[in-house]
Amino acid sequence: MEKQFLLNAFEKGEAWRLFKIIGEFVEGVETLHDLGPAVSIFGSARVKPDDPVYKKAEKIAALFAKNGFAVITGGGGGIMEAANKGAAEAGGVSAGLNIVLPFEQKPNPYSNIRLEFKYFFIRKVMFIKYAMAYIIMPGGFGTLDELFEAVTLVQTRRIKPFPVILVGSEYWSGLIEWIKSRLMKEGRISQEDFDILYVLDEPEDIVKTVKKTVIL
Repeated sequence: MEKQFLLNAFEKGEAWRLFKIIGEFVEGVETLHDLGPAVSIFGSARVKPDDPVYKKAEKIAALFAKNGFAVITGGGGGIMEAANKGAAEAGGVSAGLNIVLPFEQKPNPYSNIRLEFKYFFIRKVMFIKYAMAYIIMPGGFGTLDELFEAVTLVQTRRIKPFPVILVGSEYWSGLIEWIKSRLMKEGRISQEDFDILYVLDEPEDIVKTVKKTVIL
């Protein structure tokens, strides 16, 4: 059985694993380099198809596809499945970047471009490199990880500025208030940093905001 804790698995004499890492980078770049304008959509893998958030993700992805954007997701279930489904059924490019996990994550059937990764950090580079916006649906730790990594990279000018959109003002209100009352109030971030984030509810407004803030 393959080792589960991959980063802890590096031991003396195992530098050959670096070639596997390079291979994942090469495959990702070769597959996605001509993807065109794209957005990455994130959210909980545990959302079911009858959940209104699933339906909203599906609609958002379909609208992006109809407006000439490819849709990139983590390739799994829940919100990822919804977004891949919406993009594919609208006739768009639907990319699923799946991660190999010992539980929970299984590839959904709706992506028409598929990649599989063992290493989270390589997969995250692909989400960033080929996206013109991040669409953050309600989710858990993994979603928050993607959110704050993107914001940090924009803040520190490691990547070109792009909109990071939190979908669902009610869901994200507690986090936004905490950022304002703690981080901003105590001088941990600036107003400019805070302005990286958008909080929107309607699918049409989300697409309009992205089209206004990026150059196709």
